[in-house]
Amino acid sequence: MVLFSKALRRVSFLWVFVLLFAGCVKEERHPVPIIPVDFRINTEFQYIELNSIGGHVNVFGGYGGIVIYRLSFDEFTAFDRACPFDPFNEDARIVVEDPPLATCHVCGSTFLLLDGSPVSGPSRHPLLQYQTFYDEPYLYVSN
Repeated sequence: MVLFSKALRRVSFLWVFVLLFAGCVKEERHPVPIIPVDFRINTEFQYIELNSIGGHVNVFGGYGGIVIYRLSFDEFTAFDRACPFDPFNEDARIVVEDPPLATCHVCGSTFLLLDGSPVSGPSRHPLLQYQTFYDEPYLYVSN
């Protein structure tokens, strides 16, 4: 009985220890505020820049505007243009000058438009990505 009691105390102590440290894990939020996004565009007539692979276009929406990039015949990515390094600075917006790279001219961070990951600069967060669904000729963008 004494052996069972010691084992129970050890297991209880272990559970308390695990629960304490599990509660201390901080989930890091993306620094760009989440704004509801839900729209569709016509890639054939409305935004002809998206007719070719590697084409991109800036549209209104999200927190700082949205950049849409065509990855392949039927794949697109969409990212918020607010730089995750300093999203509250209205001048800190990404610009696509050399696809598939986008740059924030305020902090100097560069991001890959294939997945939004930072390539260089001080930003440690990727671009805020939106979901895309392509049903030719319409592209749906949402979060």
